[in-house]
Amino acid sequence: MQSPEVENPEFEYWQGRTALAPLATHVASPIIRPVDKGKIRSIALETVAQQADQQISMLRKQAELLMQQAKEIENRVKVSEEIYAADMNFEPVIGQLYHLYERDNGTRLLSMLSPEDWGKSLKFTFIATVRLLGDRSWDVLRSAS
Repeated sequence: MQSPEVENPEFEYWQGRTALAPLATHVASPIIRPVDKGKIRSIALETVAQQADQQISMLRKQAELLMQQAKEIENRVKVSEEIYAADMNFEPVIGQLYHLYERDNGTRLLSMLSPEDWGKSLKFTFIATVRLLGDRSWDVLRSAS
């Protein structure tokens, strides 16, 4: 008659390599603890959420910067339209400073003379100091308002 331990598969001995045993095979073996899958999943999802929030925040900052740059370009286009609609009796040179004035009748004038150059004889209302950029748009350096 066989002992009950042999008939019950629960009491069988591990017969594979001891390094791969699912349980400790002797007293000096390291403790094998069951894995808490819920805890691992929770930590992983928390880490994923934190990384996603960080990346989304970075993308928001980039989007805000792009929107700011787009508004600056739109403003340059608007200013350029106003300047090219103004009277100018010369061909502007890229990189040079010019000054935009408004006459009493509401028309505008682009001049090479700054308000300081006019002195007290300035007959116009100063609007802005501008620089012609390489793409033929205008950069406002100083504004009256």
